Amino acid sequence: MSEHDANARFLRESIVEPDSLARARAHAVELGAAPVSAAVGSQIAVLAAAAGARSIVEIGTGAGVSGLWLLRGAPQAVLTTIDNEPEHLAAARQAFADARVPSTRARLITGRASDVLPRMNESSYDIVLVDADPENVIEYVEHGLRLARVGGLVLVPRILAGGRVADPVQRDDVTSAYRSLVQATQESSAVLATVSPAGEGLLQLVRLDDQD
Repeated sequence: MSEHDANARFLRESIVEPDSLARARAHAVELGAAPVSAAVGSQIAVLAAAAGARSIVEIGTGAGVSGLWLLRGAPQAVLTTIDNEPEHLAAARQAFADARVPSTRARLITGRASDVLPRMNESSYDIVLVDADPENVIEYVEHGLRLARVGGLVLVPRILAGGRVADPVQRDDVTSAYRSLVQATQESSAVLATVSPAGEGLLQLVRLDDQD
């Protein structure tokens, strides 16, 4: 086993999810909602806590796993989460209820993100998590940077695309979009950017200045 594989295995085995999160994860798998890994979940919880987040937008609800991790880190935050699958939103609503998240702290919106995001207030959110429609990831990150306050975070899980982003031979549209996003944000003066390789990868952006 390589050092990388050993580290990845250690991380997988060392993170303990609360029962409510474990149940939400099992339900997500049943629905085919592809939840974020515990390694990524624990990272976004820490980032939410460090940011003292009070207002969070999540693009792609799934069955509520990432939302629960975010609220675990920022239990006083209000989470606005968007998904176009009513079945996923119903599962997330149940997951939030099981975790005793007050209904006033989880606002679930049914709809396409491309329709909902333009109507949301600019520079109003501490964190924007982008985890839906990978073919539209660049558009959603642009929206996220518009919605995030200066100093706020835009987070993109799955950024390594299962190892495809690091393989120059892989040139499908989604992989190319993720690769372009990493390169563009590293070169941008508008954000501070880094990528964590834990789990499926997490792109972390801090908005540095006002957007045009």
